[in-house]
Amino acid sequence: QVQLVESGGGLVQSGGSLRLSCVASGSGFSINDMGWFRQAPGKQREFVARITSGGSTNYVDSMKGRFTISRDNAKNTVNLQMNSLKPEDTAAYYCHANLWVLGANRDYWGQGTQVTVSS
Repeated sequence: QVQLVESGGGLVQSGGSLRLSCVASGSGFSINDMGWFRQAPGKQREFVARITSGGSTNYVDSMKGRFTISRDNAKNTVNLQMNSLKPEDTAAYYCHANLWVLGANRDYWGQGTQVTVSS
């Protein structure tokens, strides 16, 4: 069974940094795109960043220059380095991966990790 497990959330002051990590565990799969989404209370889940298997990246405009996504294909891991954090970055952050498993492309989500930025 494939699972995505996130780590690295927490409480940080405005202007601080956090690094989120997500590892895909299980067997019998290959990973296409990996990425991060976030959901603040009372709001819809929104896209944050994405990285392809070849290393190409996409970011939402408001996070360009502050957030950096990276991946380690050998470890089935995707990371999100978040710098210059703002209170409006407070949200639950979810790892997403598109995997080739059981003969099809399938979307998987982590359980979420909370990021809280205090002013």
